Amino acid sequence: MSSPEKEYIHRTWLAAAALIAVLVAVSFIPPQSIGEIRLRRANILSDLMTFDDSAAAEASATPELYDEEEFRIDLEEVASRIEADTTPREVPTTFEWRLPAEFAPYELREPDSARWVPTLTPIEDYSDSGAIRAFCDTLLQARRPVRIAFLGDSFVEGDILTADLRERLQTAFGGRPGGGTGFAPMASPLTAFRRTVKTQSKGWTTYNIMQRKSAPDFLRERFYVSGWVSQPAAGASTRWENTDYRERLDECTDARILFLSPHDSRVEVTLNDTLRREFGVPGDASVRQIAVSAPHIHSLGFRVLSGPEQFIGYGAIFEGRGVVVDNYSIRSNNGQAMFWTNPSVNARIHSFAPYDLVILQYGLNIMQAGVKSYRGYATQIEKMVAYVRQCFPGAAVLVLGVSDRSVKTDAGFEPMDAIPYMLESQRSAARNTGAAFWPTSDAMRAQGGMAEFVRNGWAGKDYTHINYAGGRRVAWALFDALNAEACRAYAERRAAELRRAKAAEVMDSLQRARIEHELFPSVGSETLNLPRP
Repeated sequence: MSSPEKEYIHRTWLAAAALIAVLVAVSFIPPQSIGEIRLRRANILSDLMTFDDSAAAEASATPELYDEEEFRIDLEEVASRIEADTTPREVPTTFEWRLPAEFAPYELREPDSARWVPTLTPIEDYSDSGAIRAFCDTLLQARRPVRIAFLGDSFVEGDILTADLRERLQTAFGGRPGGGTGFAPMASPLTAFRRTVKTQSKGWTTYNIMQRKSAPDFLRERFYVSGWVSQPAAGASTRWENTDYRERLDECTDARILFLSPHDSRVEVTLNDTLRREFGVPGDASVRQIAVSAPHIHSLGFRVLSGPEQFIGYGAIFEGRGVVVDNYSIRSNNGQAMFWTNPSVNARIHSFAPYDLVILQYGLNIMQAGVKSYRGYATQIEKMVAYVRQCFPGAAVLVLGVSDRSVKTDAGFEPMDAIPYMLESQRSAARNTGAAFWPTSDAMRAQGGMAEFVRNGWAGKDYTHINYAGGRRVAWALFDALNAEACRAYAERRAAELRRAKAAEVMDSLQRARIEHELFPSVGSETLNLPRP
């Protein structure tokens, strides 16, 4: 008969063997989903064997990536609303405060072909008319500010990426004086996070478009693409101050304050904390602007003195004589929030300061590991492009492909397998609508990819979101792509100028020969090198 000690040892070995057998069996269970939660394979044999889970993921039912209702939009109704609501008003929509300043004349720009990143990731322009090339011609020759609207999600929140894109474009094509931080909301919980402008606001109740159902009805229907609306109490105020976080931000010469005042109101604007001016605003349903121009705008204040009922504050745009990049980032936005904005508000603000280029950066919140079909989302992107063209007529549209992203696997962090499929859906949407396309993930992978971004401290440990340092690298790559197009446009224009000059020289020589022939008819046409009759 065995001793109790040997019996316990025997049972322990049996239990251990049974546990190992269970874990090995679990390793062969493919990844599963519980509701919206995706469970990875539990593989204790990852050092010895790997599994291809793509077939299992493909075989499983495709998860619901978004709510179709959130992307529902009647584009014909949008067009009719814009036409009806942007007709000339009996009341003024623009109030001006201009201080005299002397500016040097605009100069044509000559682009520098030097790159900021080693590998060029080119823009793919699918427009028949070459919309990006036309935009680059504007960059080179426009005698006015060139304006870019950058619509995106949390990937560019707080002016990440756009701060450095703005800096590079202003430096290359801005001239002096120039600059400005672009759009800054009237009030927002995120203002402390943004480093390119300081915003201090008091007395405002602010609503985000992603929580629009909690806003009062009259606010809910009047969102701008910025995603923020603010309602004032009596005496509500905002002060914006330029910073030196990037070059040329403190060289702003123009600003426009955007608001809506359905009832008569009175507001006060303070320039550089010293000069003050009041404006009486008659009530009207249209968006208004106060346009301020001065030799140097360091800070700007805005206060609602009276008439706060149903008053809506949108924010201010700070610009100069160069390139303006407005950051319109909305956290958790898949692009659907665009259709919740008021198209007439968008079109009216566009009429104040027309955009030359609109950039769409979405898809990060849609993409899921194991999902390989985004054809439905491509259709929604096509709607976005159409909506943008109605709200911002004349602007070129650039669709940014989804950024690089890594997910944790048995072998460590690896690029998400869904990226190429999302990229192709975005590329096809750009192709079908005649827009332009730029693959962000390709530009990131040319610099090492998301894993390298995390190692260098350029991105967060979620392997999804870049920080300011990472935004700088992506912005440099996007600037290189735009600058390469500008260099080609410049080369083509110079070649055309040289051809015209050469043709003019030939015509001048023939004209001189004919004049000489008339003066000296005894000289033969062969001597004068004239064409024979």
